[in-house]
Amino acid sequence: MPELSRRRALGAAALAAGTAGAQLLAAPAASADGHHDHHSPASFDEVYKGRRIQGRPVSGGGHHHGDGYAVFVDGVELHVMRNADGTWISVVSHYDPVATPRAAARAAVDELQGAPLLPFPAN
Repeated sequence: MPELSRRRALGAAALAAGTAGAQLLAAPAASADGHHDHHSPASFDEVYKGRRIQGRPVSGGGHHHGDGYAVFVDGVELHVMRNADGTWISVVSHYDPVATPRAAARAAVDELQGAPLLPFPAN
């Protein structure tokens, strides 16, 4: 059996530390009580690739259940949803979770490729 050298031991320790660090970076934020941090992101209003995207926290109304977050592309609401892991998806880019509602709006603009966003029918 090969002898464990100092170089191998340090290399293994560095690899283990790097792996643990990467897992911490990839893990969603958690509060002191162990629950995910679900506070509403800040509002935004910008022009992205020639399209006006906006987002803001909302309370009730529309198809939001309780407190939620509304995102708009050129004044038309983009239906967004927060996943249990803290990521966000939209009706346009449903299978590509992103970190923020702003990123979801930008991903929708990218996916639309200049096409208008059509209103999402409320139930």
